[in-house]
Amino acid sequence: MELYLYIALFAPLVGSLFAGLFGASPKTLVTGVVNSSLLFASFVASSILLVHVLNGETVHVEMMTWMATGNLYIPFGFVVDQVSVTMMMVVTVVSTIVHIYSIGYMDHDKGFNRFFSYLSAFVFSMMVLVMSDNFAGLFIGWEGVGLCSWLLIGFWYHKETATWAANEAFIMNRIADLGMLIGIFLIYWNTGTLQYDKAFAIMPTLDMTTLIYIGIFLFVGAMGKSAQFPLHTWLADAMEGPTPVSALIHAATMVTAGVYLVVRANPLYHLVPEIGLFIASLGAFVAMFAASMALVNRDMKRIIAYSTLSQLGYMFAAAGLGAYWVALFHLMAHAFFKALLFLGAGNVMHAMNDELDPFKMGGLRKKMVGTFIMMTLASIALAGVFPLAGFFSKDTILEVGFVEHHYVIYTVLLLTAGLTAFYSFRLVALIFHGEERYKLFGFHPHEAYKFMLFAMSPLAILAVIAGSFKTTYFDMVTKLLPETEYHIHSHVVEWVMILGTQAFVIAAIWYAYKKYINFKGEDKEFEKRLCYKILINQYYIPYFYEEYISKPYKELSDILWRKVDLKIVDATVDLIAMTIYKTGENTRTMQNGNLSSMLRWMVAGIVILLSLAVAFGLAVRYSDEITSVLSGLGV
Repeated sequence: MELYLYIALFAPLVGSLFAGLFGASPKTLVTGVVNSSLLFASFVASSILLVHVLNGETVHVEMMTWMATGNLYIPFGFVVDQVSVTMMMVVTVVSTIVHIYSIGYMDHDKGFNRFFSYLSAFVFSMMVLVMSDNFAGLFIGWEGVGLCSWLLIGFWYHKETATWAANEAFIMNRIADLGMLIGIFLIYWNTGTLQYDKAFAIMPTLDMTTLIYIGIFLFVGAMGKSAQFPLHTWLADAMEGPTPVSALIHAATMVTAGVYLVVRANPLYHLVPEIGLFIASLGAFVAMFAASMALVNRDMKRIIAYSTLSQLGYMFAAAGLGAYWVALFHLMAHAFFKALLFLGAGNVMHAMNDELDPFKMGGLRKKMVGTFIMMTLASIALAGVFPLAGFFSKDTILEVGFVEHHYVIYTVLLLTAGLTAFYSFRLVALIFHGEERYKLFGFHPHEAYKFMLFAMSPLAILAVIAGSFKTTYFDMVTKLLPETEYHIHSHVVEWVMILGTQAFVIAAIWYAYKKYINFKGEDKEFEKRLCYKILINQYYIPYFYEEYISKPYKELSDILWRKVDLKIVDATVDLIAMTIYKTGENTRTMQNGNLSSMLRWMVAGIVILLSLAVAFGLAVRYSDEITSVLSGLGV
């Protein structure tokens, strides 16, 4: 099994290096084919490892020693267990499909080869993150996905908005990563190891204050990667990258890393339930917060991005309440229909010359039947309608909140489910139904390449059937995670909740269709309202960051540069350099090559040395007298 582990891990790296060889060359179709094939090999190897884990076995290898000094020992170690293999399957399935899809999507892009190099490196970094058996290895993958996200979000670097979004994502994640790094230092300082199994075994012996600090700092890192409030603004702005990148970031890599960290560190968070309750409360808030912004947004990709942010809130709510397997199950189910939504959005963008405003579309189902069917299926799954995948995972999260008596969290998540259904089908109605508004703007839409639709079809199937894996998944993953099942004791209450939730969701879908299926123009009256202005401006949080953090910081930096750096630091360095230079200028005449002059300087030097020697001798000889005189003077 060790061989399959190495194939699953390193196949994406080989693909990245191969594509990198042609990075500066014109488009080479072979790079897309080779990289996609290598990702498929990684998927096959992960599938074989999944079967091995289903049989109750795990794989743990140490390739080599990485750090060994004093009591510190960190190997390049990797583990395939019930949690990591789940993430491996999600990452490889979605990544393989995204790679194949990208062959068509990036067909005319000059950076075709460079794109595939970055994309495969992104996958490799995520595989390192989820397969490492220690916090140091996880942090390497953590920083790797941060770097690759910067490269991919800013892939079209000639666009100022793309480079700005890439820098925003990178800097905001660096802020959060400092917190995570402090957490890792605290783990080593208090346990003497960074290996998961050893560190978690020692943690119950630590005092509560230390555990709380470790839990907080690790979660700060998770907040950055998974874009939780207040470190959330980068996620929607990251839509400046190519759409396949958005699909990968939102479904399988980057943002799922924070949820994985909390799930992986479940022995720690089990010991500090107060931190868990905070995580759950923040997750419920973010779920509602993000969904509300999606209600009015007019950018197709940003709406789907806010949807991701909202669903991440669901995952953290489940993990914070101790339902780690539920959080991971929703992560898996969400990956399939969210990737499908983004790739469908990519098809629409290509058909509409990169137009993102759904109000300029309408009636596209006639021109894009395949994309219409797949995006509708993905939206139904996202809304949590039975019997698609989203129902089974999302409904279980609602049950967790109810069973654990956190009724406020339950209510917030229930309301969010209705909002999710509304904005999802608002988007579907505006894009695919109603009048063909695109004709007014001169667009001539067309369906995507058939092989792109074929590549998307496994995601459509999984979006429908993934919920049926729930029992098998539970039996597997609860061998490592807490095996709590969440059932409402009263069947009547359970059925009322399920049917009530479904009715609420379907009513939201019906209202979205009713309002937008024949929408002919903009709602000017609604756009004048305060609530619309608040939501469309993201609660003015980006404005607050810009006006009260970024600008003051920039002004302070400018003042320090002009007043301190130039006038003090640079002036001091320049003074030292000038003093040395002038001293050299004034003394260079000593080395003029004239023998008489050299002899005079030699005599002068001898006189000075003799004078110093005599002075030193007299000082030693009369040291007692000198001391008594100085004492009399009070020195």
